Parts: sequence; structure tokens; C-alpha cells
Amino acid sequence: MAEPSLLQDALIYLGAAVVCVPLAKRVGLGSVMGYLIAGWLIGPWGFKLIGAVESTLHFAEFGVVLMLFLIGLELDLKRLIAMRRAVFGGGALQMLTCGGALALGLFALGLTWQAALAAGLALARSSTAIAVQTMNERNLMNAPVGKGSFAVLLFQDIAAIPLIALVPFLGVGAAAGESGWIGAAKAIAAIVGVVIIGRFLTRPLMRLIAKADVREIFTAFALLLVIGIARLMTAAGLSMALGAFLAGV
Repeated sequence: MAEPSLLQDALIYLGAAVVCVPLAKRVGLGSVMGYLIAGWLIGPWGFKLIGAVESTLHFAEFGVVLMLFLIGLELDLKRLIAMRRAVFGGGALQMLTCGGALALGLFALGLTWQAALAAGLALARSSTAIAVQTMNERNLMNAPVGKGSFAVLLFQDIAAIPLIALVPFLGVGAAAGESGWIGAAKAIAAIVGVVIIGRFLTRPLMRLIAKADVREIFTAFALLLVIGIARLMTAAGLSMALGAFLAGV
């Protein structure tokens, strides 16, 4: 029963994308808007062709993980270090400015300052997948505006770690604060683990697999690496895309 349902859903996804994305690009909306329109049309608020939205969430997120992994592969570590001012300077400025403004607005609407601050910082973050895809379509990734935007997006993903520790402290009770430290420690440990795996374990393993001269196994190992790192980041409560990006770098 599961196989026909999977094939039917895949047919609907692909059909909607093939129809909506070219039309959206033709009228100047871009492919991202085309995908959003396609999802709305086939989803429970459209023609209800797809009902189990939650079952497709992780499958869709895996596409974002693969995209960020490829971006990480193309990004030189020296270039990333050279971008540190834009990442931690511009990124922090964006988060503080937007998060502070949103927090003040939510506080004015009646939320407590703790809830307003947590919600404001969360809403200040952007979708890396949508922004990167849009900049790629317009050939802006290598332009100054593209580099600056990507630096801000990267900081937003990194900022998820202190936010995990901050949110429980805005509540009431020491136990919540302790769990916040534990969550932050898990997040940091997961990122350190990804760096160690990517820097010291992946290259020797890939050399051994390359000596076997079996292209399919090399591809399978690359997928295994991405899925394993994505699962590790999920267990630590972080974005799978951030882990895939770090692994690619």
C-alpha cells in the first residue's frame, strides 16, 4: 500500500512543479514563488491532492540539506575566514536590529518582555534555502550584495546555538535554565563533531573508497555522510542544513 501512495505523491509533486515553476518564472515571480504556489495548490488549503503534509516535511527538508552541502563544497575555508567581519559584524547587527524592533512591537501588543524577546529574535531569522535559491537565479552569489546576504544568513544559522540556551532562561525556574545549558552544550558538541568528521575522517575514507574505483559506492558514501550529519544535527536540536553546510566546507 505504501509504494503506490509514494509514487502517486511523487507524480503530483513533480507535475505541480513542472507546471507552476516555468509559469512563475515567465511572469517574473521566480522559481521559489513557483514552488510555493505549487505547494499551495496541491496542499490541504488548495485542491487537497496531498493531505499528509507532515509526512513530506522531512523529505522536503532533505532537499535543502543537499543544496547547503553543495554550497559548502564550493565555499573555500579561507574565503569563509575572510568573511568573518561580514558574518559576525553584519549578521549580529541584522539580528539585533530586526530582533529588537520586532520584540518592541510584540511587547507593545501585550506580550511579556521575555516572550517578545524570544519571538522577536526567532522572527528575525530568514530562510537560507529561499534566499540562496533566489540569489543563485539572479547570479548574485558572487556579487557584493550576495556575499553580504550570505554572511548574514550564515550568522543566523550559527545564532541558533545561543538562542537555544537563551529561551529557557527567559522562562521561570532553574530547571529550565539548566536544560538550556544542556541543549547549548549538545549543539556545540554536534558542531565540533561535524568539523572533526569532515576534516579528519572523511578525506581518508574517501581515498579508500576511491581506490575501489566504484563510482556508485562513492556516491552512496557521500549521501551517507550528508544523511548521517543531518541526523546528528537534528538530535542536537539544530538545523540539518547548518550541519550539511559545515560538512561541505
